[in-house]
Amino acid sequence: PYLGQGGHAYLQEWLWWAGLLCMGVGEAANFAAYAFAPATLVTPLGALSVLVSAVLSSTFLNEQLNVHGKIGCILSILGSTVMVIHAPQEEEVSSLESMAEKLKDPGFIVFAACVLVSSLLLIFVAGPRYGQSNVLVYVLVCSAIGSLSVSCVKGLGIALKELFSGKPVLKEPLGWVLLVCLVICISIQINYLNKALDIFNTSVVTPIYYVLFTTAVMMCSAILFKEWQHMVLDNIIGTISGFLTIVLGIFLLHAFRDMPFTPDLLPLFLQQGRTDLHASWRSADGHQSCQHQPLLPSEEKGSQSTEEEEEEEGESV
Repeated sequence: PYLGQGGHAYLQEWLWWAGLLCMGVGEAANFAAYAFAPATLVTPLGALSVLVSAVLSSTFLNEQLNVHGKIGCILSILGSTVMVIHAPQEEEVSSLESMAEKLKDPGFIVFAACVLVSSLLLIFVAGPRYGQSNVLVYVLVCSAIGSLSVSCVKGLGIALKELFSGKPVLKEPLGWVLLVCLVICISIQINYLNKALDIFNTSVVTPIYYVLFTTAVMMCSAILFKEWQHMVLDNIIGTISGFLTIVLGIFLLHAFRDMPFTPDLLPLFLQQGRTDLHASWRSADGHQSCQHQPLLPSEEKGSQSTEEEEEEEGESV
C-alpha cells in the first residue's frame, strides 16, 4: 500500500511510532481525567490539544498562524471556560457493581447496539464504496466507536480507584471485560483515523472528527451516567453554547489555515471606505502641495527683483 491510499505504510516510519508514544502518554493523563470528572466536560476540553499543537507548530515548525487561527484559538479558550463553568454533574458511580447496573440500563443497551450496527455498516458496506471519496465514512467509525471507548475508560478508572483502596478488583470479571473492549475500540479508532488522515487533508479531518467524536461522547455519557438529568436550563444553555463556541474556534483554526489575510478579503463596503480614505489622504496631500506652490515662485521672484536692484545700483555707481 502507498501513502494516500488508506494503507498501512505509516507503520514503517519511526516518527509515527514516536508520535504514537506521545499520544499514549497524553491518553494516560486523559484516562485519569475521565476517572474524576464527567465525560461531557473532559471530552470537549480536548480542543485545547488542537490549540496547543497549533501554537507549537507555529513556534517550532515555522508555520504561520494567521488572523483566523488566532481568533480560533481565542474562541476555543472562551468556549472551554464556559463549559467548565456550566459543567454537568454525573451520577455518583463509586464501584464496579454500580457501573454494571449502569451498563445494564436499556437505554444504553439500545445506544450501544445502534453504534455497533452503524459501525459495521460503515466498515463493510460504505467503506469500500465511499471511503476513498467521502471523509465522513472513516471519521464516523472513529467517533461512534470512540463513544464506547470513553465508557470503558470510565469503568476502568473506577476499577483502578477501587484497586488502590485495597478492594479485590482483579477478581471481578467486569474489569477485564472493559479492558478487552477498550483495547478493541482503541485499535479500531487508530486504524480508521489513520486511514482518514492518509487519504484526506488534516485540516479537514481534525475539525470534523472533533465535532462528531465529542457529540457522540456527550450523547453516550448523557444516556449512561444521566449527566443532563439534574441540570437547570442555564447550565444546559451554557454547556451547549460553550461547545458550539469551541466548534467555531476549531473550524476557524483549521478551515482557513492556509488562507493569507489581505485587504482584498475585506467586505466591499470596507474596501470602499478604505479606498475613500486613501483618496481623501491623497487629495489632502495635493491640496497642501498646491498651497505651498505659490510661495516658492514668489520667493524666487522676490530674490530675482533684489538681485536686479543690486545690479542697477552697481551700474549707477
